Amino acid sequence: MHTRQEQLEAFSRIMDTLDILRVKCPWDAKQTNESLRPNTIEEVYELAQALLDDKPDEIRKELGDVLLHVLFYSKIGSEQNKFDIADVCDALNKKLIFRHPHVFGEVKADDAHQVEMNWEQIKLKEKDGNKSVLSGVPAALPALVKAFRVQEKAANVGFDWETASQVWDKVKEECAEVEEAVNNKQSRDIESEFGDLLFAVINAARLYGINPENALERTNRKFISRFNYIESKAKQQGQNLRDMPLEEMDRYWNEAKTQE
Repeated sequence: MHTRQEQLEAFSRIMDTLDILRVKCPWDAKQTNESLRPNTIEEVYELAQALLDDKPDEIRKELGDVLLHVLFYSKIGSEQNKFDIADVCDALNKKLIFRHPHVFGEVKADDAHQVEMNWEQIKLKEKDGNKSVLSGVPAALPALVKAFRVQEKAANVGFDWETASQVWDKVKEECAEVEEAVNNKQSRDIESEFGDLLFAVINAARLYGINPENALERTNRKFISRFNYIESKAKQQGQNLRDMPLEEMDRYWNEAKTQE
């Protein structure tokens, strides 16, 4: 691993490179906050993918791409005389120190959960902090991630089940309400009840220490891998997948499972 001095020198080199590109590269020169935003979202998703794959080389590469965007936005801020990378780093450093009184102050925290609860209370007291517990959850988050975050934030101020096992009664209750809505053929109620059921299942995952986004993505991959296996078997036989009997699909599905 590199020394702190070597890390600072590497950071300085990439900043120098970006300064040059901003002047000499037509593409880099014309970028704005608005034009970069879609690419930033894509890069964050690619980093999330690499983290889920647990591939160090890919994580390193994607972290670099995300860092480039952080530096780019800071460079634009500097050009507009609004802020620069030093302001970004100083603000982050101050926030980290302020939000960790159990490290830099006299507050005690015996475990990670207590740290999280203290964190939410501190944020509510900050001058420029969130006006309410849930206002800090970005409105643009995907629904599954948003559900997890609002549940997490509510739990950090004490709004939670006393024990994890209690959540299963709620899951069963919501499942029964979905079935009732389906039987009654009330489409608006069906959508609402499915939403309640999904919210309850996400809550259950949280209570058992499972990130539902990661869990669902792993299942997505598993399904894709198995379905691709069925599709490959159909092609090997010169058969249209639509014409393959369900029983045969199930057989190949189970065959794919044994090879995982």
